[in-house]
Order: sequence, then C-alpha cells, then structure tokens
Amino acid sequence: MNVTPSIDNAPQEGDPVRNVETSNVAGVDVGGTFTDLVLYDARSKAVRLAKTPTTLDNQAIGVLKALEMADTDLATLDLIVHGTTTTTNAVLERKMCKTGLITTAGFRDILELGRRTRPNPYGMKGEFVPVIPRDLRLEVSERLYADGTVYKELDEDALKAALKALIDKGCEALVIHFLHSYANPAHELRAGEIAREIWPNENITLGHALLSESREFERGVTAAINASVQPLLRRYVERLADQLADKGYLHDVLVMNGNGGMVSARRVSVEAAKTVMSGPASGVMAAAYTGRRAGIPNLLTYDMGGTSTDVALIRNAEPAVSNEIEIEYAMPIHVPMVDVRTVGAGGGSIAKITEAGLLQVGPESAGSTPGPICYGRGGTEPTISDANLLLGRMNPEKLNAASAKVSLADIEKVFEERLGAPLGVSAQEAAAAVLRIANTRMADAVRMVSISLGEDPRDYALFAFGGAGPLHATAIARELAVPKVLVPSRPGITNALGCVVADLRHDYVNTVNKPLSQLDIAQVHALFDQQAGDGRALIEKEKVEIEDLKEIYSVDMQFQGQTHLLRVPLPGPRPSVEDLQALFEKAYFARFRVELPEIKATLVNVNCSVIGRRAEVDLSLLIDPKGRKATLEEARAGTRQVWFDGPVETPIYWRDHLPLDAEISGPAIVEQMDTTIVIDPGDKAVQDADGNIIIELGAGA
Repeated sequence: MNVTPSIDNAPQEGDPVRNVETSNVAGVDVGGTFTDLVLYDARSKAVRLAKTPTTLDNQAIGVLKALEMADTDLATLDLIVHGTTTTTNAVLERKMCKTGLITTAGFRDILELGRRTRPNPYGMKGEFVPVIPRDLRLEVSERLYADGTVYKELDEDALKAALKALIDKGCEALVIHFLHSYANPAHELRAGEIAREIWPNENITLGHALLSESREFERGVTAAINASVQPLLRRYVERLADQLADKGYLHDVLVMNGNGGMVSARRVSVEAAKTVMSGPASGVMAAAYTGRRAGIPNLLTYDMGGTSTDVALIRNAEPAVSNEIEIEYAMPIHVPMVDVRTVGAGGGSIAKITEAGLLQVGPESAGSTPGPICYGRGGTEPTISDANLLLGRMNPEKLNAASAKVSLADIEKVFEERLGAPLGVSAQEAAAAVLRIANTRMADAVRMVSISLGEDPRDYALFAFGGAGPLHATAIARELAVPKVLVPSRPGITNALGCVVADLRHDYVNTVNKPLSQLDIAQVHALFDQQAGDGRALIEKEKVEIEDLKEIYSVDMQFQGQTHLLRVPLPGPRPSVEDLQALFEKAYFARFRVELPEIKATLVNVNCSVIGRRAEVDLSLLIDPKGRKATLEEARAGTRQVWFDGPVETPIYWRDHLPLDAEISGPAIVEQMDTTIVIDPGDKAVQDADGNIIIELGAGA
C-alpha cells in the first residue's frame, strides 16, 4: 500500500514558484484535420482565433503556423497550453517505439495472456498483438508475496544481463514490471537504480511509479504503453519548446493530460501514457466550464469530428473521470482519464449498401485524405458530410476543409447511383436516410455514458461541439428525449478553449484490496493525507497562477468475488468503515437497482484528485461584441432550401452578427467560421450572456 508520488511533476531545484501571472494565454489543440488556437488576453480583453491544417508528420509546424496566423507576439505571451495527439495516434496506429520489458521469472507472458475475454464476442478465434513482443520480454529472479514481504531477493547480475540483451536488440525504452510492486516497490526501485547506470537514455518506466495498484496485467500494459510512446513524446515536446524559444517565447509549455489537467512539457514524457486522449479531455473540460457559467451544470457532451464522435457525461460541472479506460481490446490504460466513449461516426463516415441490400453508415471513414466528396480531394464515396451538403444543411461556399469546389450535381449523382437507385428512393431521400442512421448510432453512444450508467438523459442538456456536432445535435437530443441543446460560441475550436480554461490537476490511485471487515481505517486516512499533500506540493511548484485548491476523494469498491470496480465518491478524507459500506451500497443500487446485503464489500483502491482552480475566463469575448447587429433581421444572410421532412425554404443567419437578445424559431440555419447549427422546425433558440445558443426542443418537424 505504498504511496509513490507522481515523478513527472516532482518539484525540482530551481523551479519557479507558482502565482506567476498568466493573463495572456494561448490554448492550442492538434486534431486529426485541423490545429486550433484560442489566444485569450485578460489584460486587453481580447481574443484571437486561428484554425490551420494539422501537419501530421510534425505537429509542431501546425502549432507554430496557428500562432503566426493569430499574430501572436511570443515574447509577450505568458503561457501556452497544448493538447496533442502524438501519443494517442501512436497507440491507435501501433506506431510505437521498440520497447523491452523485464519482469518477475515466470510472468513474461502476462501481457499476452491478459483476461478471459475475446476480441470478438462470437467466433472461435481472434487476433491480438501484445504491446511488447515476446522476444523483448525478459525474466529475472525475484519475488514478493502479495502483502509486499520478500520471498526471493532480486538477482542483480541477471538484471544486468537482461538490460544488456535488450540494448543489443535495439530497444529504445524499458519497462521494469515486478509482481506485487504496488505493495512494496523496493525491488523495482533497486532495478531502476541499476538500469539508470546501464540504459543509454532516460526512457525507463517503473510499473509502480506510474500506477500503484493491483492487477498485474493492467499495470503492465499501462507501463508498456507509457514506455513505448515516451521517446516519441519527449522528442516532440523538446522540439516544440526549442522552436518556440527560438521565436521569442520565454516561458514553459504546459501539455494537456487525459484527466483534464495539465503538466509541464519538461516533465510530461516521464508519464507519457497520461497524455493519451488529451484532445477529447480538453473538449470535455471546456464543456464543463461553459456549462457551469451558463447555469447548466449537468451535460452530455457530444463532439463530432471528421472520423469519430466522442461523448462524455458531466455531473455538477465535474466530468466523470475513470482509471478503467480500455483504448482498444486488451489495451487498458489504467491512469485517470476523463471518461470519453468513442463511436466510429464522423463527417467522413462512408455510406454504402451492404450485400443484404441494407443501408450502412460507417464505421469505415474517408478520413481527411481524400475525405468526403465535397472536400474536392479525390473522394468518391458518399459520406455524412456529403449528405448534409446535399440536403442544404451546409453552405458549399464555406467549407473550411475543401481544397477544390465540387458541384452539388456531382454529389447528387453519386448518392442517386450508389444509394438511391438500390433503395428505390431519390438522392435527397437517400441522404436523409444516411443522417437518420448516423444520428441513431451517435445517440447510442450517448446512451453508453448515461442510461448504461444509471443516468436519465432527460436530466441533462446536450452540449454539441466539434465541426459537425451542431449539425446533428437537435436530432440526437430528440432521439434521447433530452430537453435542450447548448451550442457554445466556438464549437469547432472547443478543444483549444479547453486548454485555456483547464485547471491544474494531479490524480492518485493506491491499492488497499481489503475486505471492510479487515480494514485498518487509519491506514486509509493516512493514504488520503499523503495523496493530498503530494498533490498540493506539486501544484505549489507549478508556473500557473491559481485561485484556490480543491481535493476530491473517492474509493473503488466491489462485492467480494466480483471483478469489476465501482467508483464511490466520498464527502471527505475521513470516512468510517460504516460510511464506506453505506455509500457503496447506495452507489451500487443507483447503478444496478440491486441490493445484495448478504455479500460483504471490499475496498480495492483509494483515490484523490488535487485541483488548482485557475482564474475565470470571460467567454463572452469569443465572439467580438462589436460585430453583433442590432436586430435579428440584420443578422440574416439569406435563405436556401433545406431538407427536414422535405425541402423547406429556410432563413440563414451569421452567428457573429446575432444580437445577444436574439430569439430564433426553427426551421433555421446558423452559420459561423467553424461550424453550422441546425435548428429544426418547432424548436426555439436563444442566447445567453456568454453568447452560447440554447435550443429548447419542440415537437419537431
């Protein structure tokens, strides 16, 4: 039950003290298609925005280009917060560095054996490739009992031989992962000391230092992923920091983590696995921030991009955070992350007729290259974006991603030949069917983070963002009986805004794994105290001005004999055993509607999140107040035929021109630089003081 402080943010001699003023902040988020920037200057009350194509080969080029487009004076900038997809892409595409593993004798195959699950629920076989191949997984003699006492001492000579063997095989990173190191890290710590004398670089991951909890498979995979992306992230952030410094930037770069917090670029690579899914996390943090200011703290977030849709749940302005995330089959990353679920439905999702004669949308995607037909990059397959364009929901003259103009007649011909003719309907009816199927799939994703967790969607608002999210938001909300939709000021750059408003955050998880009947509650209290103290000490050393500190306490519990854990929030760090039992039973009933009084409960993990709250950001500045018109009619840009349950002549508005007191009755289309908002017939939309559009759902078309 050792608590091992997070080593990526350990205070270092010479680190500047906190409370350095950070009034001029740039948030930069790298997405699959675009790199977005929000520059917020609290002193001058100014906001500058930029959107530029992502440079996949070297993301730093796109970041620098975005800063240049926003006319950023790097010498006067106080802080840059960066959300990166470097590690996420590396994991999902399996383009990771060559990594070696040293583990306890007899356990080299734990990463491959995993759990009693299958890649596919049906069928007798399925492919699975472990993160580290077997020839790079070596064993040494050492062993601990489950309580942390030593059964067999570490064989240091065998360890040195294994290290040299992995170096000879060309490994760039190293994992040291011993059995029961969460209970006693002594052998891993000693192995780390020896490895640092022999290993040719700093890319060494000790399993317990990254994740101090039981379950050897999950801890081992998490450590293996961390090590495998560590060199990639280190090279990228060092290159970016150097290039920013060359252009006059004088301060540190902070990198978004998957838990919605941020960490110094100088130390982020030590715990590189924590940056996986940082992009989706930053969007959820922006949603929580926006919803709190808007007085709508309970949100279902819906982020639709070009290739996928991410959804999450926010309760009382706090995003759900989980340390049970599995990125793909047999790839659990058990570090705290915002609980984001992804479905393969985005603007580029391809629609086709199956061999059974049925219309199918996704999961295959046209991506950003060649992309949908309407991008003009050579795409030939009908997609969701093409369907929206064909139905008049998008303006063909204002497609940010378009490289060349493609006529609506050409798109209509593709829909008629590939979808309409086989189904016996017109091209427009086929496009409408594509949207209905896509909306159903995305609504199912929202159900995963609401109904499946015991939450009623009717108690929430749908927060729609991403370049394509507001196009589908009202249809999805209607599918789920969600009463209202909140569309933020800048939906297409919400992830970049998340970088600007994110707080400092450090999460700690430590294993206890004791039945409540055997629990030493004083030991639990001591763990909470140490976790909170470590988090406060790290935030004290950060370079970012904060307004207050907050701790969130919880435990992971299960009934004896069960496998899965249930996160139980605590009101404070001093629960009694009776409190734990009562809170667990309450949480279990809320989730499963089942009472099991005859089965005893087990406390598995204790968790603490330490959050440094930053100063408020004035979101009303995201749309320049000087651009707003006096009346709704002045903000009207014209009309066009838009398909709802048929073609309807529909007014088109430019969002930057809308007066704050505007009230819009559907049908209507609201266009802006980064997205298009569809307001269905019968719906009504108003704006709040921050410029968010809040759509109250009516009966529909």
